[in-house]
Amino acid sequence: MEEEPARPAAPAEPTAPEGHPPPETPASVEEAGTTRPRGRTPLLIGAATVLGLIAGACAGVLVQADREPTKLPPLSQTALAPSKGKAPKPLPADQDRQVRTEGDLRDLLLKKPRGAEEADWLKGSDGWMDLAGYAGTFGNPPSAYEALLRSEFRRAAVTAWEVDEAYTVEIRLIQYRQEEVLGATEANAESQYFATDVASEYFVAGDGVGGGDWSIPGTGDGRVFVRAEPERGLDGSQFPYRAEAHARRGDIAVEIWVSGAERIDKKMILGLAQRQMERL
Repeated sequence: MEEEPARPAAPAEPTAPEGHPPPETPASVEEAGTTRPRGRTPLLIGAATVLGLIAGACAGVLVQADREPTKLPPLSQTALAPSKGKAPKPLPADQDRQVRTEGDLRDLLLKKPRGAEEADWLKGSDGWMDLAGYAGTFGNPPSAYEALLRSEFRRAAVTAWEVDEAYTVEIRLIQYRQEEVLGATEANAESQYFATDVASEYFVAGDGVGGGDWSIPGTGDGRVFVRAEPERGLDGSQFPYRAEAHARRGDIAVEIWVSGAERIDKKMILGLAQRQMERL
């Protein structure tokens, strides 16, 4: 049998020199085992706090579940009573402008006078003008189409007639949605700007009798424009004298165009504009 290797001898316990006390020895194993590890008390406190919060939240939910639900006020109200007296009655449909303009827009156009004939180009249109058709009345239809989209064009109604082969009248009502931009206001301002710019050279005739522009009573910013001289170098149309009116009411822009073989009477186009605005 092989001999078991010799184990190293345990180190001898140090002995104190003569005349000195023995060195201090560490605590025994039994004493070390009874010492509490550091860091456990904060963990226990934190756990107790979390459990307390959870218990409190659960108790709150249980209490709220047993209560009757609180009734909320309605999101909309049909009418708000005034502080004193009864609430006013709603306007009748014939006096409520918003009700009128939300209906058939063609019903708000002036009616063709007796003896007048409907314009040939209007036949078959059913009184409506779509976005492409209205953009086609501008000098640059593609650009006008994009501008009308940005202006939130909604719809347009139109009527036109001819009187005794002497002059024609065309009236357009252009309605805008006006959700993000004031389309009718902008359209009216632009139309008046171009009418002034284009017609300015025709405001005074060679005989000294002038045309001009005038405000439409009762409209605030509506105006009529009458040219004193016939248009030159355009399409050689039968009626070279022009007059136009531009106004607005709410979300509707109004355009009136009159062409005649003779100079347009200011009173005539002003009367047309006033009667048309009264219907809106």
